[in-house]
Amino acid sequence: MITHPSLGRCLLALLTVVLAVQSASGIAEEPARNGRYLYVAVPGIRDYLEFGGHGLLVFDIDHGHQFVKRIATAGVNETGRPLNVKGICASARTGRLYISTIKQLMCLDLASEKTLWERKYDAGCDRMSITPDGQTIYLPSLEGPLWYVVDAETGQVRHKVVTNSGAHNTICGPTGDFAYLGGLKSPLLQVVDTRDYNLHGVGPFSASVRPFTIDSRQTRCYVNVNELLGFEVGDLASGDKLFRVEVQGFSKGPTKRHGCPSHGIGLTPDETELWVADAANSRMHIFDATEMPPKQVASIALREQPGWVTFSIDGRYGYPSTGEVVETKTRNIVAALADEEGRPVHSEKMLEIDWSNGKVAIAGNQFGIGRAKDAAK
Repeated sequence: MITHPSLGRCLLALLTVVLAVQSASGIAEEPARNGRYLYVAVPGIRDYLEFGGHGLLVFDIDHGHQFVKRIATAGVNETGRPLNVKGICASARTGRLYISTIKQLMCLDLASEKTLWERKYDAGCDRMSITPDGQTIYLPSLEGPLWYVVDAETGQVRHKVVTNSGAHNTICGPTGDFAYLGGLKSPLLQVVDTRDYNLHGVGPFSASVRPFTIDSRQTRCYVNVNELLGFEVGDLASGDKLFRVEVQGFSKGPTKRHGCPSHGIGLTPDETELWVADAANSRMHIFDATEMPPKQVASIALREQPGWVTFSIDGRYGYPSTGEVVETKTRNIVAALADEEGRPVHSEKMLEIDWSNGKVAIAGNQFGIGRAKDAAK
């Protein structure tokens, strides 16, 4: 018990100082480890620091996508300048999140928010994906000849899958049996059997494969290709190209990045809609995916040229890379991502992490992949 008034006043003053330091450092604003958060890796548009700076930005989905905090990350060049972020993925099973740059892959523990390891790879890195068990990452070399098969715990290379296709985008299927490998120098979408590394192709499509997505049953792929404002549809079982769908009412024009009219495609989690990017017209076009070929039904104007799209796990929100938050049901823009300085945040590398009782419960995906099979369980 404190009996001396002077001593009591000193302790009270000390406590006030401690609380003030905590508040200034952001400790008092730590998010509760329950809820849904959007994790956005920046610089996620090339190495442009004006779109959110450098780090891993966290936004509170349940409270208007308000900015929560910035988590420091590695990924810089020899002069200390942040490198282009190329991909992001995470596993709820291990509680780990991974970010790739053009040169390295880094692993973060989501609970402690500390970088566990950072590894460089001889042929560089691109947009990777993690298997459902959280044990293996398929990491493309930087537009190179191969994919690294990486141990997700250590970052060590277990195997190399050589396609000579300009390795670029990767999706690990929901069953873990197959990984889908998109190379920007090939009209084929390569499919690798994760059990024996045997390859087979889907297509050929009309030009080189750019962003793509798959449905939850792994029966269809939806593929952007060079020179097309729109997309093509492939049958993952037969390997055949099925349909070519062109955006109606809009013309191709100059693009700031990526060099193709549509760079970004995603299925809503319930697989009823397909969203397709249109860079030159700064729009996202929406197609009814319940019929084949999908039918164009709406367009959403955006604040900049989009190069990617993904969705919240429940499908309530769509996230174009331009930083708008779109309510999928109404197609209204309900928020726009901004960092702690009020700068607009743009990124092609973001995903949702859901927390429950202090642990990662669900990890989303940087790709807009179908989840209808999961919802039906």
